[in-house]
Amino acid sequence: MEQKKLMLLGGLRYLLPVIEAAHAQGYYVITCDYLPDNIAHRYSDEYCNISIVDKEAVLQAARERKIDGIISFAVDPGVVTAAYVQEQLGLPAFGPFSSVEILQNKDRFRQFLRENGFNVPQAFAAGSMEEALAAAPKFRYPVIVKPTDSAGSKGVSRVDAAEQLVSALEEAFDHSISGRVIVEDFIEKAGCSSDSDCFSVNGRLEFVSFSAQRFDEQASNEYTPAAYSWPSTFTPAQEEELTAELQRLIFLLKMNSTVYNVETRIGRDGKPYIMEVSPRGGGNRLSEMLRYATGVDLITNAVRVAVGDAPVGLEQKGYDGHWAEVILHAGQSGTFEGVEVLPSFQGKVVETDLWVAPGDQVNAFRGANDAIGTLVVRFGSAEESDEQMKTIGRWLRINVRS
Repeated sequence: MEQKKLMLLGGLRYLLPVIEAAHAQGYYVITCDYLPDNIAHRYSDEYCNISIVDKEAVLQAARERKIDGIISFAVDPGVVTAAYVQEQLGLPAFGPFSSVEILQNKDRFRQFLRENGFNVPQAFAAGSMEEALAAAPKFRYPVIVKPTDSAGSKGVSRVDAAEQLVSALEEAFDHSISGRVIVEDFIEKAGCSSDSDCFSVNGRLEFVSFSAQRFDEQASNEYTPAAYSWPSTFTPAQEEELTAELQRLIFLLKMNSTVYNVETRIGRDGKPYIMEVSPRGGGNRLSEMLRYATGVDLITNAVRVAVGDAPVGLEQKGYDGHWAEVILHAGQSGTFEGVEVLPSFQGKVVETDLWVAPGDQVNAFRGANDAIGTLVVRFGSAEESDEQMKTIGRWLRINVRS
């Protein structure tokens, strides 16, 4: 049988387990972006030096190589391009290209949610500073200002008063690919928000997960996720309601078979909110963490359905214990010296994945691209997990010399 070819858009380290899974399935892997030094290209079978947001160039490369499938796992800017190539070449698809465009554009997604009766914050989209400021009298502070099309919390700011608005808009415009931003009501959450991965097969959710997404209030950007833990802080009833709403969304958009990165929260008003849904695996190793916590392999299934093969071992399972992931990051820019874990805590650490070495220069934590590694931890109880995740600084230290 001829070896199937899978094209992966992007080259970041989050693609390494995807390449490993694809090779384990016997697939030929082609990675694609405009940065030849990105780490994933060392492990793929072939590299294309093309921008992943250039749909026509990627389409041409895919057609020339006669690929069997294409995905943009953990790489948000490539999702629309992947969906475009899927549609143009008749490849296994996330869903209709028009639906993926809605999911990948924050203002169109908010509009779709509103039109279809989902709970949604009031939101205003703008393509210029003038347009945004003209709508400013309608804003109800606090608001969140963010690009409509960026990921990794880049360009995201909370604004509590009108005098903070211009600088937040400038930051958001600077990080927008399309030159559009969105200003929306800040939904005060009850408990922790969730950022985790789910999976549908032929439009039906077969695996759903919710996490407790945690933030470092001392970080340069306190809205960049700094840790996750499983299970979530939601009640079973809240998870059931969110799952039903996610399934309704997937049916309405006529989505197909794919992994999703899903962000949700319960507001202090008691309502469930779907904040973001993207047909890709999440960054920050979320699918890897779910493999630790449940044994379900979303990564292998993502590459299988991408080339038209049936999913394997995909089923809803509970968590085998209490798991957490800490995103290692520096409190300030400077020279990295090392990571210290309290000796009495080290037995709880399952894996340390460090991406820098002593002497390397690191940046203060403003976005996901400033992370320097991850720590996988397993706790003995829900109470221990909650306590230790609220006090990470007591047992973990990142040493940086300014």
